[in-house]
Amino acid sequence: MATVKLTSVGKIYDKKVRATNDFNLDIGDGEFVVFVGPSGCGKSTTLRMIAGLEEISEGIIEIGERVVNDVLPKDRDIAMVFQNYALYPHMSVYKNMAFGLMLRKVPRTEIKERVNAAAKMLGIEDLLERKPKQLSGGQRQRVALGRAIVREPAVFLFDEPLSNLDAKLRVTTRTEIKALHQRLTTTTIYVTHDQEEAMTLGDRIVVMSAARGVGTIEQVDTPLNVYRYPANRFVGAFLGRTPMNFLEGRLIKQDDAYYFVREESKVSIRMNHEFNDRLSPYEDRSMTLGWRPDAMSETNTGIYQGHDNHLTLNTLVVEPLGREIDVSCQTDDGIRLIARIDARDDFPEGKAVQFFIDTEHVHLFEPGEFGINVIHPDGQVISNHIEDPRPQAVPA
Repeated sequence: MATVKLTSVGKIYDKKVRATNDFNLDIGDGEFVVFVGPSGCGKSTTLRMIAGLEEISEGIIEIGERVVNDVLPKDRDIAMVFQNYALYPHMSVYKNMAFGLMLRKVPRTEIKERVNAAAKMLGIEDLLERKPKQLSGGQRQRVALGRAIVREPAVFLFDEPLSNLDAKLRVTTRTEIKALHQRLTTTTIYVTHDQEEAMTLGDRIVVMSAARGVGTIEQVDTPLNVYRYPANRFVGAFLGRTPMNFLEGRLIKQDDAYYFVREESKVSIRMNHEFNDRLSPYEDRSMTLGWRPDAMSETNTGIYQGHDNHLTLNTLVVEPLGREIDVSCQTDDGIRLIARIDARDDFPEGKAVQFFIDTEHVHLFEPGEFGINVIHPDGQVISNHIEDPRPQAVPA
């Protein structure tokens, strides 16, 4: 096992097209870190630079105590699992898994022991004599995992390994990968555009974007902290199975309390008093209020019960999710919002309904797609109700 450290790493193609810029990240020994973000944000490029498959244009990459900028991929002590499995079609499963060891002239008895042990771990002992074309997608992915495991590398690198599987198999294989990491405790870097994979797999997740024109880190933290305390609006919008709700408005002060107001929607939300020091520089400024759908309820609860922390919305569509329902709504001036509440069969569609917002779970962002979270800047936590924040945002 090994640490991985990237210092001011950047990639420029053809001396003019910048893919990533000033990428700084420390990955601990045995840690599982996930790079997540939309297409084109530099996730796979960064992974390939760590692997040595892409030459870096600037910066330093260290694996363990060794700078590997000029080290060949085969000498970096890494194993990579690709999106397309990259299996040799003319070889059996056994030979696919053993091939890398054979090239390194590992003794045959040791190769057999490693391959059999990995096959047993992955439940593919009965497939060792088959060819890849005789396997399902899930089985091929297990073979690709097995080929990486037998290498016993210092670092595993995964480049969207589940993207070719169907939804049910993705969930099953995702669980297997997590269990595998818990068993092997090998340092792992995993690339995906699927936020659910990122949230469930990673010890920490690295949220990346390309909307500024170049691959950039927006926030690095534990999955729950990134979800609960997004450093900026982009992170809040990207993370979450259902998008975060946003309303544009202004921040005003009345009787020593701050309110977010949007007159067009007849909205007035009283902000938690614990945030007053952070909010004071933004008085009378245009801001964006953000909150998760599950911060809404039909009952006026929370620390400001009885205050104006409500929205009257016109319901459009109700989507059953089992124990909960998603209610698509809109404000009087046409802003679409989603509420996630406890399931009920008789929830009214096409009518005005009053919802309440739990102000302990709202965020206030500066204007713009990358407006910072002024309540939790850099993912910091203020409220005494929140435990274990461990913020670790990385500046762009």
